[in-house]
Order: sequence, then structure tokens, then C-alpha cells
Amino acid sequence: MNEMDNRNSNKLIYEKSPYLLQHAYNPINWQSWGEEAFQKAKKKDKPVFLSIGYSTCRWCHNMNRESFQDEEVANILNEHFVPIKVDREERPDIDKVYITFAEALTGTAGWPLTLLLTPDGKPFFAGTYFPKRSKRGLTGLIELLTKVKETWKERKEDIIEESHYILKEVDSRYNSYSKGNIDKDILKMTKEELEETYDEANGGFSYRPKFPLPQYILFLLEYGYNMDDEKAINMAETTLDNMYKGGIFDHIGFGFYRYSVDEKWLVPHFEKMLYDNALLAITYIKAYEMTKKLHYKEIGEKIFEFLLRDMVSEEGGFYSALDAETEGEEGKYYVFEYDEIIDLLGEEFGELYTNYYDITEEGNFEGKSIPNLIGKDLDSIKELDMNKLNSMRDMILSYRDKRVKPHRDEKILTSWNGLAIAALAYGGKVLKKDLFIKRAKEAADFIISNSIDEKGYLLSTHIDGESYNYGFLEDYAFFIYGLLTLYQATEDKTYLEISKKLKDDMMKLFWDEEDGGFYYYSHISEQLILRPKDFYDGAIPSGNSFAALSLQKLSNIIKDEEIYDKLNQVFYTIGDNINKNPTAYIYSILAFTSFSL
Repeated sequence: MNEMDNRNSNKLIYEKSPYLLQHAYNPINWQSWGEEAFQKAKKKDKPVFLSIGYSTCRWCHNMNRESFQDEEVANILNEHFVPIKVDREERPDIDKVYITFAEALTGTAGWPLTLLLTPDGKPFFAGTYFPKRSKRGLTGLIELLTKVKETWKERKEDIIEESHYILKEVDSRYNSYSKGNIDKDILKMTKEELEETYDEANGGFSYRPKFPLPQYILFLLEYGYNMDDEKAINMAETTLDNMYKGGIFDHIGFGFYRYSVDEKWLVPHFEKMLYDNALLAITYIKAYEMTKKLHYKEIGEKIFEFLLRDMVSEEGGFYSALDAETEGEEGKYYVFEYDEIIDLLGEEFGELYTNYYDITEEGNFEGKSIPNLIGKDLDSIKELDMNKLNSMRDMILSYRDKRVKPHRDEKILTSWNGLAIAALAYGGKVLKKDLFIKRAKEAADFIISNSIDEKGYLLSTHIDGESYNYGFLEDYAFFIYGLLTLYQATEDKTYLEISKKLKDDMMKLFWDEEDGGFYYYSHISEQLILRPKDFYDGAIPSGNSFAALSLQKLSNIIKDEEIYDKLNQVFYTIGDNINKNPTAYIYSILAFTSFSL
């Protein structure tokens, strides 16, 4: 990189993260996370402005355009604060620590995540998205920063004292778990709790927005078939069918978007994440394995087609995500006008396609149409018409490919690759598709060759030929799970032996000898102001739940009593929490039961 490239950039220009590089030409003097930035804050006696996001985050883009590219905002930040940018996917430990504070201080959290810290890293304010100036009930960033700089000047000691109190409270409240044995009726309790939140009309377990939450569906499938419970099976299948029919599934290029903003699964947030698609592939293949319904097999295969076409590197590792927007518009790449399809396919074929996929002149999304099958019977269309529709889809995909493509985040994360490896290995085994197993092996071999260092430690992130950052719990837990699933599909003992070695390392690096359970980051990683444990399963499963699933799988394979004992300690560590709120810990419950995943 020459000097001309650098002259209008800030220090983020030297980073590898796609998200940090998106901010390298902001007028803000962004610092990357590290001792140098905090020493600067201490020396200059300034609070730290911490901004956390990721490269495919829509509202992060909005805040960048509205605030971070603005000279007036930059002037305040540069003069009165030390601004630090963090990629949450590159440093999930930092994100986990500070989002815990955001949830404690505000009751909610999301990205972009915005915090104000004392020079020693303790937070005293948290929020999410801020426009430049106050509007529609949202506080403006200019107003916020002006108020904070004045308060820091007048009452700095009070702020510092309050930050100590906040740290102490959050540590005691969020880092304590209620121990106990898991209730013998936990399966029935979980099913009943899911039934209470189930949307009878549309499937899913909330009104809006609607997240896929594959763990809910996996549980209901297993419970329904093991307990002969028709209601559980119906909840699972209705949700699976309606998610696929909705616009949350990309009916042209395949793969699922992140979530639906409406109750019918029609309008998605158009971001595509590797972890979502891996977990949903497992879920649809599990549904096929249990029901033998062919459309679940086909949906699973479509997810794999998307992953293998759009998300895999030449070396075999899987990239992280596709952006929701192109050219500043969310969904622009994915939506169509009625006349576009008619012009492309001709009157006769165009009418067939637009009728089937709800592409209309008035549109269903801001005057354009999101292809969907809402209200359609998946088994009703004739095979002849399906063949025609598939040929037309190929033409539309080629046409769409000529548009400006969404940004692809080409970080190769060990954790999310573990989930993709598990999905492909499991799918290949169930569907008897050697290609899927081959691609799972290639991804596993890529991580083994590139993201294990000379001391045998797993590394979390790979970009541009370099792997770095000691692995976090989710890296170990997800990757071990992927390797064990691959071993079950191939019987190649190499993967079993590496799994056992990584399991030993996971125990040494993350296990809490005093209270049980696994810490989020290891004792050889950077030590932050809080060392949390993650048990709660959100859109991304918790490290502890997948550690439990991996230990369960390994215990079943090698019949090791010591592993079984450690597994029971994990369950006991949060047993009472699980009893009180079972749907928050469903992957742990799946590990606890004899259900297979």
C-alpha cells in the first residue's frame, strides 16, 4: 500500500477485518482495540467512544453514512474522545462483554453497539444506533457526545465511581448461575413453553420480527417423534413449511436470510449468515430424516447449493456473510419488478412464473416484489410445471447475477465453519451425497491446516492467508462438533483424534474449576474487564450448549466416563436456570436428553 492510498485514512487501514476497513476512510481518528488506545485515553484524560458492529450490518451502514462520515461528528470525537472500532465477529469476546453491559444498562442491545467507557475500559453509557441529530424520538450523536464531554469535564470522578459500581453489579448479576438438577419433566415443560409462544396462523414463535430459531424446531421434531406428540410435530412442520414459502427464503439463489420483519415470513432482513444456513440445513435434513417428506430434502439441498456456490473459498473454508444492501438500498439485489420478469421470460412463461411466485405489478415490498410461495400448497404444482419453473429460475438467477452484488464478508471463522462442516457431513450421510461429505472434509482440512498454531491452539479468524486470535469457546465447541459429525459420516479416525485433542484443550483453557461450566474466552486470551460464561442460546448457539453437545457426542462414540461426568457438571451449573426458562437453553436440553443432534 503506497503513501497516496493512506493519506486520508485512519489507523484502521492496517487492519484485516472487512468491517474495520469499511471505516478506514472516515474522518474520525479510529483506533483499533488495544493497549495503545487505552493508554492514549489515560494520557489525554478522555473517555473512550467504543463502536462495535460487523461488515454486513444494515444499521451499522446507516450510522456510518449519517454519523461516522460526517466532519462535525468527527471533530467532536477526535477532540474530546478516543474512538475505538471493533468487529464483533473478529472479537466476539469484546462484543460479549460489552453487550452484557448494554443489556444490563438499557434492557436491550443490538448492532451497531455504542458505548462510552472510562480510560480503563469500564462502561458508563450504552446504546445502539444514533443518527447525527435527534429525530423521531432517537437521541442524536452530536447531542449525546456534547452532553458527555461536558459531564466528563464537570463530574468525571462521579462517572468513574459509577462505572466501578456498574462493573461490580453486572459481574455479580450476569456471571452467577443458579445451580441444580434439571427437572425430570423438562421436556414437557419446554414443549408447553413453546406452545404458549407459537403462532398458530403463520408458524414460528413470535409475532414480529420472526427469527428462524432452529433449536425450537429441532426440539419439537425430536419431542414429537419420540413422545408421539402430534401437536409438537405440527408446530415444527408448519414453521418449516412457512419459513420456506416466505420471502425469508431466497427462491432464486437459495439460502435463508437472517429474519423476517413481518409476521408472515414475507419481508426479510436481506442479510445471509453462514451460521443461520448451516443450522437450518441441519434442521431441514433432520425433518426429512424423520418424516421422509421429499420437500424437506429438497430445501436442505438448496441451502447446500447456496453455500457451495456463494459462500466457499477456493481453499475450502466458508466465508461469513452476505450484506443486506447494495448501492445503499436493502434488498435491491434480490427484488424484482413485474415487467422485468415478463421481459426476461416472455409473456407465457413470465405469467406462469409471476403467478406462482407472487411477483405483481403493485409489488409486495416498496413497489417491487419479493418472490415467495405464501399460501401455496407445496405438493400441488405439476411436475411438468416445476421443471419449467426451475428452468426459468436459472434464467432469472443469471439475470440477477449481472446486478451489483452484495458485499461478502470473507472472514473464515473457525466457529461458523464448524457448524457448516456438521451440516454438510450430516446432510451427506442422510442424503447419501458424497459431494457434501467431500466439501465438509475440505472445510475441516482447511481449518486444521490453517487455523491451528504451532503449539496446537485453535485460532478463531482467517483472512487473506493469515489466521489469528486465540480461539474462543464457540470455536472449540462448534469445530469439535463439526469434526465429530464428520467422523460419524466418514469413519476417518483422523477427525476423531483431533476432536479428542481439542476437547482436552477446551477443558484446560475454558473450564471453571470452582463453579463449573466453560468461560467464553480462555486464560491465554486477552483478559477483559469481565470474564463471562455464555449459556443462553440466541440466533447463534451458546458455547456451553455446543460444548455439551460435543461432549455428549464424543461420550457416545468412545464411552468415556470422565467426559460423561464433566457433561453432567455443565448441566448442574445452570440446572435451575434451565428449569425456570427452558426455551433459552434448548441446545443444552437436547444435549441433556437422549435425543440425537
